[in-house]
Amino acid sequence: MSSSSPPLATQSNTSQRNVISVSELNRQAKRLLEISLPSIWIEGEISNFVRPSSGHWYFTLKDQSAQVRSAMFRNSNLRVQLSPKDGIQVLIRARVSLYEGRGEYQLIVDHMEKAGEGALRLAFEELKNRLAEEGLFDEIHKQPLPILPTHIGVITSPTGAVIRDILTVLKRRFPATRITIIPTAVQGKEAAGQIVHALQLAEKTGYIDALIVGRGGGSLEDLWPFNEESVIRAMVDCKLPIVSAVGHEIDHTLADLVADHRAGTPSIAAEILSQNQSDWRNDLAVYQRKLAALINSQHHLQQEALHALSSRLRHPGQKLQERNQRLDDLSIRLQQAMRHQLLISHNALISIGNRFKQSSPLHLPQQLTLKNHHLDLRLNASMQSMISRMKQQMMHFTSQLETLSPLATLARGYAMAQTSDGTIIRNSLMISVEESIKVSLAEGHLDCIVTKTHAPIERQ
Repeated sequence: MSSSSPPLATQSNTSQRNVISVSELNRQAKRLLEISLPSIWIEGEISNFVRPSSGHWYFTLKDQSAQVRSAMFRNSNLRVQLSPKDGIQVLIRARVSLYEGRGEYQLIVDHMEKAGEGALRLAFEELKNRLAEEGLFDEIHKQPLPILPTHIGVITSPTGAVIRDILTVLKRRFPATRITIIPTAVQGKEAAGQIVHALQLAEKTGYIDALIVGRGGGSLEDLWPFNEESVIRAMVDCKLPIVSAVGHEIDHTLADLVADHRAGTPSIAAEILSQNQSDWRNDLAVYQRKLAALINSQHHLQQEALHALSSRLRHPGQKLQERNQRLDDLSIRLQQAMRHQLLISHNALISIGNRFKQSSPLHLPQQLTLKNHHLDLRLNASMQSMISRMKQQMMHFTSQLETLSPLATLARGYAMAQTSDGTIIRNSLMISVEESIKVSLAEGHLDCIVTKTHAPIERQ
């Protein structure tokens, strides 16, 4: 009995113990850590940094005498503006937890920035709030961007990738745009003063239509010149529209808030201020085709209208041409008759002269010669008189033709009224009220509607 007592006692003690598994222990420890130590700020140096294909970050945060494992998951590290690597000093915000699989406590990081940026971040927020209270970020200060600026100023470093990206985009989209580069430092103590001077210089040129102010990405300290109060106030005072292209899409500066427009990258800024030349060419081609079609359509309609008028109206000039031709024919016949009559008279004169020569005595030749001379003068005078009468008669006929010409009648202020089928209206009884008539003038015609008719006045 005595030999069996100890085992019985051991069995009884064991049944009274609260035994848990290792997993449960780690789970309770994790819960305890997360409840006891909420989100905290910690500064330290990164070591053993690992970035697997999942996108999560794993590293050790250490100081001179201790270290702790840390993890920053992908949904949080996408917002980080620095590239972590071993040896850099960082400030993190994290909650304390425990990795149950290994029983090791760790930090779950949700924010990371370069050590020393905390003071800059605080200064950034304070200046931002103060300037916002003054209304410097209000929409009332925003200027509209020009639709197609012909000359763009770029305030940036002349040797960085920013200016190359801007020039590449403008050359591709609208190469006719002129660019003026105003070189400045974009980082360091001298940068803010140079940027302010560049803004003032751009405004004084008088030919720049819009400005791009920008630089590449970087830490808050690198981008600090674009948070300086002097730069912000210079941008507000500048009369030129400004596009801010400072840093990358995730970077934010006070220059972005005060600028007339913010672009995520310098390339986007160039696209905002430029038009696609292909779109302009396509639009111009469409307008050209529409204009050509409209011109051809109008030309065709005018030709049809002219043909219809020509077929209905015989031009008075044609009748005048026929009268002129008749007058020329009469003039030719008159000249021929005159020459024939002159020939007959000349032949008769020769015959008479011959007869006189044959019958007159020898002492009368001088008298005959004198008489012959007188007859010749009379004949010439008669011919000149006849020609003068014929010219006067021809001028009279010409004057009558011009007087009878319909064009001359119209030119004196008269008009010719016609019905819609072209019949000349000579009596008011030929037309009814509300009927359309055409009134031809010396120049052009009128389409009229008859509102009232009057009976002809009977002549006594």
